[in-house]
Amino acid sequence: MANDRRPADDFEVTSDLPDSPMHTTGTDHVTLIGSNAEDTIEFYRDLLGMPLVLRQPNLDDPSQTHLFFDSGDGRIVTFFVNDERDSDPRPQRTGVGGVHHLSFSIDPERFVEIREALEDAGRGYNEFDRGIFHSLYTQDHNGLVIELSTDKWAIPDDRRGEVLATAQRIREEDGADFAEERHLEAALDELGIDAEKFDLPDASAGAGV
Repeated sequence: MANDRRPADDFEVTSDLPDSPMHTTGTDHVTLIGSNAEDTIEFYRDLLGMPLVLRQPNLDDPSQTHLFFDSGDGRIVTFFVNDERDSDPRPQRTGVGGVHHLSFSIDPERFVEIREALEDAGRGYNEFDRGIFHSLYTQDHNGLVIELSTDKWAIPDDRRGEVLATAQRIREEDGADFAEERHLEAALDELGIDAEKFDLPDASAGAGV
């Protein structure tokens, strides 16, 4: 029964490895059902700037083509496409098991330039200061929400989990509803991480939107 399940607050937040039978070593790739090759390449390669690094038949269904894009750090996002499928830009309605959005990292020093590129391409977007990061939200040609996110500090990749878990503890001690910039700054200070802070535009948190 749903009312017998432990709530999220019962589970410890920590960057320590769990006592589990295996541990993943990273994200290899994410695969989505796309529409056609032209629209997919136009958005992910020609607008977002992801190189198309591999193209081959979908080995489980040769009627579809499998497109592989490098998202920027060697992590791959792939699409099953078919030239007979039209794109559908209507906002997606997701349920349990669906994909809410994909988030890709962008260069903080190019944040304003990237925002202007979305405007020039006629892409609507929302901009939010999420406290611990800063993001633009837009949609691809099939209504999938795409987040373009940048960290506020240049946190080393191998310390990000530790920093976030520490910010979580500080946030709870502070009684705040969500992690704010001051909690992340305090976490960096507590952990002795001297990270550069980026100059990003002012924006609302978007809380409750």
